[in-house]
Amino acid sequence: MKKILLCCAAGMSTSMLVQRMQAEVTKRALNIEIKAVPTVELEHLITDADVVLLGPQVRYQLAHFSAIAKPLGKPIDVIDMMDYGALRGDKVLDKALSLLE
Repeated sequence: MKKILLCCAAGMSTSMLVQRMQAEVTKRALNIEIKAVPTVELEHLITDADVVLLGPQVRYQLAHFSAIAKPLGKPIDVIDMMDYGALRGDKVLDKALSLLE
């Protein structure tokens, strides 16, 4: 099972996006777990993730978290602001899957 970790300031604003992404996972019959966490928990949870996506509001922390993720071989990127705002779970899932390739 692949694990996608979405990270935002408090872990709350991504919860609706996680629901949309889970619906897409079910629709596509994929074996993927998606979890939303606040930035303060990312360092502790990154080892269990296969890919990490940051909410646009924490884009400024990308360099910091990349320095943690890279030695672990964990791909990390920022969710597109339009996809995040429109809760496009399919597009965000596609982005996560492309980072795993």
